[in-house]
Amino acid sequence: MRFFEDIEIGQRRDIGAYTFTAESIKTFAAKFDPQRFHLDEEEGKNSLFGGLAASGWHVGSACMSLLVADGQRLAREAAERGEEAAVWGPSPGFRDLRWIKPVLSGDTINYTNVVIDKRSSASRPGWGILTARTTGTNQRGEEVYSITASAFVPMRKSA
Repeated sequence: MRFFEDIEIGQRRDIGAYTFTAESIKTFAAKFDPQRFHLDEEEGKNSLFGGLAASGWHVGSACMSLLVADGQRLAREAAERGEEAAVWGPSPGFRDLRWIKPVLSGDTINYTNVVIDKRSSASRPGWGILTARTTGTNQRGEEVYSITASAFVPMRKSA
């Protein structure tokens, strides 16, 4: 992971893709969002979605999983180069969560993260707060998901 000083506003990262299968949609829904249009193809087809639809929480969870995996990959690559990897802190929250279009069985969503703001933390010396907008785009080029989230990012220690 990168340190606060190494991150620029406007930096963009493609963080990965996830394909929503009927099985994964139903498994997630059965455990976390058991609504009929997430659990049954016919119910989904007859709903406003027009097909078996992934829960918005599933779409967001897939995004989070890919963000974490991308951060772990960046940390491994830094270690392989003999560089120190930043260990990020928690998120103080998010805003503007939007489920723009339905994600249906068979859709592959590509997630992209763009840094939109960064500032030093007033309450936590040695830390900055990074804000980024993450979007999900389906295989037809349609944006289906977006969220603006913040995270505590460590600054490099002074020598």
